Amino acid sequence: MFERPRGGERAVLVRIGLNAPVRAEDLSEFEQLAEAAGAQVVATITGRRERPDPRYFLGSGKAEEVNSAARAQDAELILVDHKLSPSQERNLEKLTERRVLDRNALILDIFAQRARSHEGKLEVELAQLKHLSSRLVRGWTHLERQKGGIGLRGPGETQLETDRRLLATRVRTLTARLEKLRQQRDTGRSARADVPVPSVALVGYTNAGKSTLFRAATGADVYVANQLFATLDPTVRRLQLPGGANVVLADTVGFIRELPHELVAAFRSTLTEARHAHLLLHVIDASDARRDEYIEQVNAVLADIGAGELPQLRVYNKIDRLGLEPRVERDEQGVIRQVWISAATGAGLPVLREAIAERLDVHAQRHWLVLAPRAGATRARLHAADTVRDERVAADGSLYLLVDLPDAELQRLTQRGEARLADGPPGASACEGASANLELQPPKRRAAARRRGGSQRKSG
Repeated sequence: MFERPRGGERAVLVRIGLNAPVRAEDLSEFEQLAEAAGAQVVATITGRRERPDPRYFLGSGKAEEVNSAARAQDAELILVDHKLSPSQERNLEKLTERRVLDRNALILDIFAQRARSHEGKLEVELAQLKHLSSRLVRGWTHLERQKGGIGLRGPGETQLETDRRLLATRVRTLTARLEKLRQQRDTGRSARADVPVPSVALVGYTNAGKSTLFRAATGADVYVANQLFATLDPTVRRLQLPGGANVVLADTVGFIRELPHELVAAFRSTLTEARHAHLLLHVIDASDARRDEYIEQVNAVLADIGAGELPQLRVYNKIDRLGLEPRVERDEQGVIRQVWISAATGAGLPVLREAIAERLDVHAQRHWLVLAPRAGATRARLHAADTVRDERVAADGSLYLLVDLPDAELQRLTQRGEARLADGPPGASACEGASANLELQPPKRRAAARRRGGSQRKSG
């Protein structure tokens, strides 16, 4: 009987070039993936084949070479930088008597370590179970279960059948939980859509500097490290643009060459932020010699998730490594397409904010709005978006808000009947006695102040 070996940290890396020699850049990236998972690389095996070997993928000779290297270096893991079929993975494990992980399983392991949110952990587990479902190999017929009772005696489930049933049950449970969480996330996104604030999503190849840019632009305390997949769970913060306008900025998971499709399907929580954004900031490592290739790979993933047609602004990061100055580049129509910055030093961040404001056309204008006394929900949304600069309450209970909003958002509010424009605040004679002290107070405090004012008038 074959039982899958345990894992470990000492690893032999395997990369085979199909119809081409192994590129040093690809091998270096795979080494970074292994290190990100916590592996200690003790040997590297490379080779070249015309096509994958049906039994080992590597070929029998190269598989024996991997086996010898693993024994010589006392390795516990074999990491293969390709997608293996279940039979190829099992055959290599039988030959080497060591745990074998292909590229997809390695990335899933990294995601399992980095997931922090409840939704992210569930998505990782679901992706791992789907990956494992085709790799159940322990058919223990000696553990057949006997059912008791007359007429029910005989062979029960084998261990493999039991594992499959339990796995299928767990997959259904996780799918139901994630669907509920996605509905909650969609509800929150719908609420944000009611707030007149556009959304911007950071996308790009992993380790391009997205989280560093996110922290520099918003001041958010997010994890930043020089490693692959440093950011996994989505983070959303408000970003103020020149002129006082606000946008919602979302940091997303980095993309990578040959990103497993099961991860693209599973990690909707972070990728949905990109799919529903008004503008994508495609962050690119300007100092990377393969940046053009990475741009194509990121665009391919965006197309897979349905975000390929969204407006995109390319942000070339890390210009400090090239000794360049911040700048913007426009196309033939005068539209800003590229911005060159350094998130680490802060160079070019004001230029980037101007470019975002221009692309979104969200230069805010200051206006007075009048809301009906019962329009508390609209008032709350405007306060949540940090667009209110002053607030007055008229004697009839109407709310006068001084807001910074783009003309398009003002037009939307007025057309929907949620507010109307005013030339200015109500005069002092038109205000309630206590309303002058209610400016910018939260609704609960304002209501309490009204109650106090009413009780004082009654006692008088």
